[in-house]
Amino acid sequence: MAHIEGSHHVTLSVGTAQEDVDFHVKTLGMRFIKRTVLFDGSTPIYHLYYSNAAGDPSSVVTTFPWAQAGLFGKRGTNQAREVQLSVPSTSLSYWHQRLTEHNVEVHDGELFGERRLLLRHPCGIEYVLVGNGGDPRVGHPGNGVPPEHAIHGIHGVGVHVATPDRMVEFSQETFFGDSALTEEGDRVALRIGGEKIGNNVELIVNNTDEQGTWRYGAGTIHHFAWNLGTLANQDEVKFQVEGAGYTDISELKDRKYFKSVYVRTPGGALFELAVTHAEGGWTCDESPQELGTAFQLPEQFESRRAEIFGRLEHIEV
Repeated sequence: MAHIEGSHHVTLSVGTAQEDVDFHVKTLGMRFIKRTVLFDGSTPIYHLYYSNAAGDPSSVVTTFPWAQAGLFGKRGTNQAREVQLSVPSTSLSYWHQRLTEHNVEVHDGELFGERRLLLRHPCGIEYVLVGNGGDPRVGHPGNGVPPEHAIHGIHGVGVHVATPDRMVEFSQETFFGDSALTEEGDRVALRIGGEKIGNNVELIVNNTDEQGTWRYGAGTIHHFAWNLGTLANQDEVKFQVEGAGYTDISELKDRKYFKSVYVRTPGGALFELAVTHAEGGWTCDESPQELGTAFQLPEQFESRRAEIFGRLEHIEV
């Protein structure tokens, strides 16, 4: 039976490459696991990957630093807006102090009876640290973050929608199947798939902001990816979505580390159906110990390696 296993990764359009590395690696302590470029189009733009200790599906944040190309997006409604990361439930005070010491403005919040921390990426994208007890994923203790406080991985994604009912219908009747639903204030929370962690979607009712941009552009979330486990299951979910009349869906794309299909949801957010490549995933071109140390290129750009590397912003990890 077609099903969603949980989350896979989230991909953002950010500002400059160095400020992005500094935020994820030097402030959040995440592991830098891959530096490559965007597969699509003819303009080489960095594609940077960050994760927990093991690079688990459901732990990876990837970014395109579009500021160098002068391309900026607009945050608005009918768009994914919040990157939600899971931390140990006992670590929120630690993170409040650490973020403040790293000159990141952070605010306390509470939702569904639980404390959370609200902050922003340097390019303006909203981040939320959510405390979770019993999260089995192992965080990466980088840049002074102790193992007991390290980020486990993705908690979920916050999507702003003008008409939440259409997104709930899509989620429960077509895409996710029987998903748990909770409401509080202007939010509807859905827990997706068989996993108990990293698989949350929060729909935020927003009839105030204008429509956000969907193309690449610094300052916006581009897509949120779900883990389908196998190519056969990916096909089944794709056929199920198309059969329900949601035909804004792509053909299969090989991203070297995973294979993907993209669907535009009725709430505006772009969702990806991802399957980690059977031939090694992140380690198909680097050993587990060397992840992120070499500049990787898709085959179509390999003949231009020196030119591309010379055009991209120099970054220090």
